[in-house]
Amino acid sequence: MSSSYGNNIKITIFGQSHSQAIGVTMEGLPAGFSIDMEALQVFMNRRAPGRSKYSTPRKEADVPAFLSGLVGNITCGAPLTAIIENTNTRSKDYDQIRDIPRPGHADYTAHVKYGGFEDVSGGGHFSGRLTAPLCIAGGIVKQILAAEGIEVAAKIKEIGGSSTEPAKAIEAAMSQGDSVGGIIECTVTGLPVGIGEPMFDGLENKIAQAVFGIPAIKGIEFGKGFAAAELCGSQHNDEFYFDGETVKTKTNNHGGILGGISSGMPIVFRVAVKPTPSISIAQNSISYEKGEAAVLSVQGRHDPCIVPRAVPCVEAAAAIAVYDLYLYRYRYQNK
Repeated sequence: MSSSYGNNIKITIFGQSHSQAIGVTMEGLPAGFSIDMEALQVFMNRRAPGRSKYSTPRKEADVPAFLSGLVGNITCGAPLTAIIENTNTRSKDYDQIRDIPRPGHADYTAHVKYGGFEDVSGGGHFSGRLTAPLCIAGGIVKQILAAEGIEVAAKIKEIGGSSTEPAKAIEAAMSQGDSVGGIIECTVTGLPVGIGEPMFDGLENKIAQAVFGIPAIKGIEFGKGFAAAELCGSQHNDEFYFDGETVKTKTNNHGGILGGISSGMPIVFRVAVKPTPSISIAQNSISYEKGEAAVLSVQGRHDPCIVPRAVPCVEAAAAIAVYDLYLYRYRYQNK
């Protein structure tokens, strides 16, 4: 199903932006792992709304309530399920889009696919609100990976085309009722050589699949990425050398992945985040009921830029993808 991900560890995300609750079920977690709940909440707070002048004023505590899978704070081997209650919804703000779809959103495609029965409030199941349970799962997996010496960290590369003054780019858009996007870079360090599969279960494949589960992600590149198309092989190839008994490469244009498999160098990838499509500027659309053109000015509470809140979401998605493949690590070895 489209709301589930993974083979060795499986996560299923459920709920809608304005439903009673949203949540996640995780299967395949190792039993006996003690979750640092304080650290998990700190991670969740990085994504939570209403904590910055650059985010939506919708305020949600985003404190997970664990329903199963734990004894105390320790995993017990049963599927882990956690929910977050939605407490600060204003569904009336979305009455207009039941008839007039918002440009840039999934309103129209969902309307056609689900025959008009889709939940439009807050974007329903297509909302960025669903990245909160993603961060529950990813926050837990980040702790498991850290115990194995593997760290996942992301940062803002640029916003609105600026890498030096990203805040100004957001403020400029806000002043005009507009929005901006940006680029996030994520690095995975400490991953041993040999993690990943050729063809369809390569590290790039699985990371990309998980990351594209985050609404607003429109592109991804690994290592040198698209800039590699402008280079010769002699410029792009990363030469090997011995650092003691460890094989390394002098450069990391390959972004830590060769043939879908980790090389031992840091995994480096970047994602493009589109501008928030909900803007107060009037836009042309259509009316389902009247069968004619319509003009829409989006109401409600929205982020002028979702890039800052998307950073932990990218970390969460990458951690889940890496851990899912990490669990294959003895697949071809007699251990």
